[in-house]
Amino acid sequence: MKFLDLTKVYIRSGAGGGGCVSFRREKYIEYGGPDGGDGGNGGSVWAEAVDGLNTLIDFRYQQHFFAKNGQPGMGKQRTGKDGDDIVLRVPVGTEILDEDQETVIFDMTELGQRVRLAGGGNGGWGNLHFKSATNQAPRKSNPGQDGVERTLWLRLKLIADVGLLGLPNAGKSTFLAATSNARPKIADYPFTTLHPNLGVVGVDNAEFVIADIPGLIAGAHEGRGLGHRFLGHVERCAVLMHLVDGTSETMVEDYHTIIEELEAYGGELADRPRITVLNKIDALDEEELATATADLKKASGGVVMQMSAVAKINTVDVLRALRAEIDEDRIRQNATEEEAPWQP
Repeated sequence: MKFLDLTKVYIRSGAGGGGCVSFRREKYIEYGGPDGGDGGNGGSVWAEAVDGLNTLIDFRYQQHFFAKNGQPGMGKQRTGKDGDDIVLRVPVGTEILDEDQETVIFDMTELGQRVRLAGGGNGGWGNLHFKSATNQAPRKSNPGQDGVERTLWLRLKLIADVGLLGLPNAGKSTFLAATSNARPKIADYPFTTLHPNLGVVGVDNAEFVIADIPGLIAGAHEGRGLGHRFLGHVERCAVLMHLVDGTSETMVEDYHTIIEELEAYGGELADRPRITVLNKIDALDEEELATATADLKKASGGVVMQMSAVAKINTVDVLRALRAEIDEDRIRQNATEEEAPWQP
């Protein structure tokens, strides 16, 4: 299945049916009076977050979504049939943006969420509604309201607990394959990962989701490499895991490259909790490992963990550290929700 995380859709709700002008005409009934029914309401356009989807590829083959119009009213006080709604089924984590591609209309972060994107038009009144003591034979009815037509953007941001960051060939896909059942492409050349991958990992009877995105390079915010296109997929993560290649001759520069790109991306991504991991330690001797760890500690100003994803050295310790950060993030979120003032 191909991966698509940004697409444009065109939607239109149904128009309401027109009201009917009709009079009761039956044998032996001298004063039948008006009996024109109302028009049916037009169908609405909805978006719903469903399970089992992790891409917007379905919207590449269908971009236009038009709800049905309501049927007009009929005689004998018969109301027209309402138009059928239409539902856009999207993955959890999809943002619905206005045509300017900046204004967020709704963020589908929970399974089963529904939002109405365009309401159907109301049906018009038949002449039965206009009957009065002074106008007992009205020949007036209302037309149905027009539908709403909009152009929207759908942008997917994968929901994961941990986001993997690093230069190409830092070992992100290898780590994901070593700790989960995910099978991302792994090779000895840059940019083997062309789209995000998700993997579910388990440690100490707890499970969480890790997102692996394509590697960043210097100048990604200017569009180099694959650019910043996929950084949005780690915006929702509780913690970021920064993998640094311990065999690189420019290890410290590699570390600063990723940090600079996070800062250039903006938002709160650069301030998100982050764990720095020195990878590929199986290819270093003791002296090289001590030197690389000291240099990376000095550059990061924090704790540096050591790991070899391919040899599965210290992978469990790294997973436990990630789980601890996830638990702390959930505690902070619960505390924030409890402190929030009540609003009607």
